Amino acid sequence: MNIVSTLRKSRTRAVVATAAVLALTLSACGSDDSGTSSGGTEDKAAAAGITLVKSGKLMVCTHLPYKPFQYKDGADVVGFDVDLLDLVAKDLGLEQEVVNIEWAQVTSGAAFQAKKCDMGMGAMTITPERQAAISITDPYMDATQVLLVKKDSGYKSLEDLKGKKVGVQADTTGQAFANEQAKKIGFTVVVFNDLALQENNVKSGRVDGAINDNGVLYDYVKANPDMAVTAEFNTGEQYGFGALKDGSGPKLVAKFNELLTKAKSDGQYNEIYKKWFGVEPKK
Repeated sequence: MNIVSTLRKSRTRAVVATAAVLALTLSACGSDDSGTSSGGTEDKAAAAGITLVKSGKLMVCTHLPYKPFQYKDGADVVGFDVDLLDLVAKDLGLEQEVVNIEWAQVTSGAAFQAKKCDMGMGAMTITPERQAAISITDPYMDATQVLLVKKDSGYKSLEDLKGKKVGVQADTTGQAFANEQAKKIGFTVVVFNDLALQENNVKSGRVDGAINDNGVLYDYVKANPDMAVTAEFNTGEQYGFGALKDGSGPKLVAKFNELLTKAKSDGQYNEIYKKWFGVEPKK
C-alpha cells in the first residue's frame, strides 16, 4: 500500500467518526429523558389552549407600588399577589414577568387587548363594571376601605374631616367611595396617581387623611408609627385577578381558580397569606 492511499483511508475514517459524533450530539439536544422536545415548557400552556403574549413568560400587568400586594424590592417585584400568580406560572412551566402600567389600563382591559400582559394583579376589587370589561378570577381575599390619618391629628371619622382634604388613589374603589362620602359630608377629594404618593402626602400634611384598602394602609402604619388607621368602612369588597375577556383569558382564569382551590386545601394559601400579613386568614 502506498502513502497516498493510506492518507486517503485515514481521512475517510476521520470524516465518518466526526459524522457519528455529530449525529449523537444532535439526537441528545433534540430530546430529554422523557422523549419530549426541548421546547417542553411551552407544551403545558399550549395543551391548556393558552396562547401567551411572550414565549416562556406569564406577563402580568400592575401599577406599582401597592405594598404588600406588589412592590419593588431591589430589582425584583414581590408581594402577596405575585406569590399567588406564581402558582399559575409554575404550574404552566413559566417565569412570571411584571409590567408596571397605569391601573386603568388593567381594569378596562386595554392592557390585555394591546397584548402587554396575560393577567393583571393589584388587589383589584371585583365590580360589575370590571366584570363587563375583563375576565376575573374567583375572589382570593376580602377587603374594605379604611381611613389613614396622622396619629396625633384627632380625626376619628370622615365626619371629622368636613372642610378638610382627603387623598385617594386614582381609578380605585377607594376613590369612588370617597367621592360619594364627600357629597354627603363636605370634604375635598385630592387624587394621587399611586399609593406611595397618597400615603406620603398624609404624612407631610398636604392632605388631612386618605382612603384606601385596609391591607395596604395597615401595612403602612406598621412601618410608620406616627400614622394611624382610625376608621373602617364596611364596603364588602373582594379581590380577583384579571385577564382578557375572550381567547386565553377565561382559560387562565379557570387555571388560577383550580390552583387557588388546591392551595386553600393543602395549606399553601395560608402560608403565603401569613408570609405577607403576619397572621393566617380568618376562617
